[in-house]
Amino acid sequence: MTAHDQMRAMLDQLMGTGRNGENNKFQVKYSDPKVCKSFLLACCPHEILSSTRMDLGECPQIHDLALRADYEAAQKKKDHFYDIDAMEHLQNFIADCDRRTEQAKQRLAETQEELSAEVAAKANNVHVLAEEIGKKLAKAEQLGEEGFVEESMKLMGEIDELRKKKNEAEQEYRNSMPASSYQQQKLRVCEVCSAYLGIHDNDRRLADHFGGKLHLGFIKIREKLAELQKTVEERRKEKRESLLDRRRDRDRDDRDRDRDGRRGGGLGYRDKDRDRDRERDRDRDRDRDRDRDRDRDRDRDRDRERDRDRERRDRDRRKSRSRSRSRGKRLSTILLTLKLFKRLENRRNQWEMMTDTYLFLRRTKS
Repeated sequence: MTAHDQMRAMLDQLMGTGRNGENNKFQVKYSDPKVCKSFLLACCPHEILSSTRMDLGECPQIHDLALRADYEAAQKKKDHFYDIDAMEHLQNFIADCDRRTEQAKQRLAETQEELSAEVAAKANNVHVLAEEIGKKLAKAEQLGEEGFVEESMKLMGEIDELRKKKNEAEQEYRNSMPASSYQQQKLRVCEVCSAYLGIHDNDRRLADHFGGKLHLGFIKIREKLAELQKTVEERRKEKRESLLDRRRDRDRDDRDRDRDGRRGGGLGYRDKDRDRDRERDRDRDRDRDRDRDRDRDRDRDRDRERDRDRERRDRDRRKSRSRSRSRGKRLSTILLTLKLFKRLENRRNQWEMMTDTYLFLRRTKS
């Protein structure tokens, strides 16, 4: 993005679509069903997780900073209840992520060597201490970059104490199992972002994970979802009451217009009722189209996640077959080498036997 484009985006974000009297590039308003309501509240997963390992690609709905500015200005005058739509969107997304996390745990349980309850508890203790070290180290680096040196040094002191506890826990874990089994990497799944973490990962690797964009992005999404879920029932109730009040106001206005028309000899009751029914039908069709678009977007996101899971499983299977073939090639090479050594050994024995026979014959002739 050029400097000119960045300045244009900043102006859109500050002043909305009406700056310089121009319309927005999508020719839609923020209330259009095609506009992403999660983006208007700055919590769309497509935007938060962009350029990460779990990049979801472009959102199927419209993202425009100018529309967000229009919404924020309009929200001060009238409540649009878009937080309910955003909560439903995030709830479906997190449900799919939790489902993938459980699938990853199940795959690990099927592929990794099963540990006894005592050894598993010790390994879990090592994992917990390692995660705590990684989180504190990432926080200390962030505080140092922001200029809070004393707070960062205090966290580094806590990290040193945790490292001592981790070394003791690793020693207990090492003593509780054979050396060959200890060398094998024991993995676990991050409960926040479903990434794989190893028991032998160093502090730098853990700090990069817990301070990375992917993990922090999932924390932001989950915290926003928890915040919206606290008030969703009350907000839904307020939305229903607002719709009822709006409908009562519209009916009152219709009655007033009918009364004025009856006094002034304007349109009759039948024409007024027809216009009112037609307006209600349009509102009902608009709500139905909005619900249909939302369901279609959810189905599209779910299909995209399902295809991504299928591609990941196929990639894992191809890697497994490739490793099996490479192991088979190495084994065949070893067997061929052994056969060659055996053949050379036989030829050397034959040569030594012929040499001994020749020397014996020369000695007998002399």
